Amino acid sequence: MARETSAHATASNPPPPETWLAPLQLLERRLRWLATWTIHNANHLRESRDGLKVGGHQASCASMTTILAALYFRILRPQDRVAIKPHASPVFHAAQYLMGRQTRAQLEGFRSFGGAQSYPSRTKDKDDVDFSTGSVGLGVAVTAFEALTQDYLKAHGWLDPALEGRMIATLGDAELDEGNIYECLIEAYKHDIRNVWWVVDYNRQSLDATTADRMFDRFDDIFVTAGWRVITLKWGRAQERAFALPGGQALRAWIEACPNADYAALTYQGGSAWRERLLRDIAHQPGVRALIAGFDDDALHELMIGLGGHCLETLVEAFEAAAQDDTPTLFIAYTVKGFGLPLQGHKDNHAGLMTPGQVANLQASLGIAEGQEWERFGGLSPDEARALERFIAASPFAQPAKRRFSAAHIAVPAHTEFPLPEGAEQSTQMAFGRILNDLAKAGGPLADRIVTTSPDVTVSTNLGGFVNQRGLFRREATKDVFRDAKIPSPQKWGAGQGGQHIELGIAEHNLFLNLAALGLSAPLFGERLLPIGTVYDPFICRGLDALNYACYQDARFMLVATPSGLTLGPEGGAHQSIFTPLIGIGQPNLTYFEPAFVDELAEVMRWSFTHLQAEDGGSVYLRLTTRQLPQPTRSDDGWRGNALRGAYWLRRPAVGAEAAIAFCGAIAPEVLEAADEMADDLPGLGILNVVSPGLLHRDWMAARRARWTGEAARKSHAEDLLGALSPGAGLVTVIDGSPAALSWLGGVRGMPVSPLGVDSFGQVGALPDLYRHYRLDARSIVEACADLFLP
Repeated sequence: MARETSAHATASNPPPPETWLAPLQLLERRLRWLATWTIHNANHLRESRDGLKVGGHQASCASMTTILAALYFRILRPQDRVAIKPHASPVFHAAQYLMGRQTRAQLEGFRSFGGAQSYPSRTKDKDDVDFSTGSVGLGVAVTAFEALTQDYLKAHGWLDPALEGRMIATLGDAELDEGNIYECLIEAYKHDIRNVWWVVDYNRQSLDATTADRMFDRFDDIFVTAGWRVITLKWGRAQERAFALPGGQALRAWIEACPNADYAALTYQGGSAWRERLLRDIAHQPGVRALIAGFDDDALHELMIGLGGHCLETLVEAFEAAAQDDTPTLFIAYTVKGFGLPLQGHKDNHAGLMTPGQVANLQASLGIAEGQEWERFGGLSPDEARALERFIAASPFAQPAKRRFSAAHIAVPAHTEFPLPEGAEQSTQMAFGRILNDLAKAGGPLADRIVTTSPDVTVSTNLGGFVNQRGLFRREATKDVFRDAKIPSPQKWGAGQGGQHIELGIAEHNLFLNLAALGLSAPLFGERLLPIGTVYDPFICRGLDALNYACYQDARFMLVATPSGLTLGPEGGAHQSIFTPLIGIGQPNLTYFEPAFVDELAEVMRWSFTHLQAEDGGSVYLRLTTRQLPQPTRSDDGWRGNALRGAYWLRRPAVGAEAAIAFCGAIAPEVLEAADEMADDLPGLGILNVVSPGLLHRDWMAARRARWTGEAARKSHAEDLLGALSPGAGLVTVIDGSPAALSWLGGVRGMPVSPLGVDSFGQVGALPDLYRHYRLDARSIVEACADLFLP
């Protein structure tokens, strides 16, 4: 086993354990049983309709039961928020069940449609999940950013003091292999986060193997360097008592030197194997033989696996001591994977399932009668059950408290009052920055609730003006040394607790986790923030798992990705995004827009601020460009409503027209030039400006589903728009991105389609050369139209 890295934490006035230890021990056994039975029921008792293994990680649950018993029934308060180790989901649901906050039906439906989820989900589980987990490491790191969000709310005077809590993650030791953990640590250190606990279930077994012995020696150094307190909980009380006996120090030294794989194998083999190995290795040392002889095989086995992570006294003492301040703390709790189950310690136990016979033996050992498996207090006498119910009801976390909130709606100005930058030629990226700057200058509730964040691309994504107006958020005020020295700079960034921009390092996972945390401020704290994050469009892919994670738990934010496409020509292929439009179309809970013109952008941003707050709303992704485009002259506002449904006719087709071009974003000048060139050959040619491929596609699919499911039939917006063309009309689609982002439009009404776009890596070059090479220039559009429309 890896070496011990720190001593036990000790509370200044530790409470007498006799009042809580026995009830907690009973609850720990109940959690282990209910988690085991929930998984067993799903795999062996519930009807299998597809023949597939359901799974459920009984061993991973068993190593967590003591930790979660201590937390939920002794330590946690209602204002504390917890990210549960994904594979311990059944233990969490069991704890909620014992508190009367989860139903038997949900447990019986574990991993079935409508039942308790495989991994905790804010949006799909019926009980009170604080943070979705599942993609390992992300649920851990988001707790640090939620602590930063709590600090932000507190600094701005918006946090109800009664809601200030700890952000706690329970995690398996294998999760510490995830790189986003360490990206998060760096950012957390820079922002001096507080009130965060990470509790590591250090069972030294991952999915495929036992953990490398030498690696864990370094984790404490890493965390201490990042400003964390590290508390290693290695020994249980029974082990500490044994170590104090003659021969005990030799036994302790043997355990510390024992390789993880050997320890796991002996755990699986049991008491006689422990005895044989210990006598072989250290019987010659004074007192050891007598010490070992003092335990029968069962007692020796219990002693050897009674590590700190399975000792309630050790855990509670450490948690209560750490609760005396707000220092971020890493608890390394040594555990046994599969603790208390017949598969404990086996290297293959990660996905292993107990046999029906093994489950029956466990049930018998707990005194649970047949038919009483789902009883909250099965196997206990009526008096014991009543006492345990009183104990649960008195635990801090079980006290009545509101834990999910709604927040007041922030009014959004009408389009006549919303900022609209002027200029004959503008880029959407430039206009985005000007709109935010104007909002910041004007002030008011909307501007006050905007919080921006960016991974070291604040200036190059045009957030600089907003930060000039509103400042950087920092726990401690920081001087602008350049300004004080009267060195000219357009960036005048004051920093302090009133700032509204959270500057991050270059780590896209941190950006999306920060947006996730900020975007949960309303349901977690009852205070609404309107987060806006900026990033270079091609680098969305670097943080895509975290973006998906943020959307999965219905965090609300605006993602502004700029610059995009081949339009950033001189930067070359590594900075030119290709398939991000497909991400925008395919990502649930995220609405993708790619406006071509500045008035569209202003209308989209105005709509987005409302959408972020709507009960049935979501997050928004804006794909913007640095290319300056000539702005259109509008004759009326008729385009607005259709633009917010996904598309509108920039040039309406003639009645019965045989041809149209559908385009998106920065490619507008080439499309208009090509249309003008073909005016005589294709009279009445329509030009469809697709402002949101995502909205348009989502609406089309929703209309189709409504017809399939017998709901009220309706036409989608895409069907209505394309209905202006003749039945046999053709469509050319053009986008500075993957052609598949628009080519699906041909399927709406069965139209022949010729898609233009980018499906290979970009390269450096002037824009005319690149557009010509990738067939996005006006000549290529004309040729595509000729191939499709002309005989």
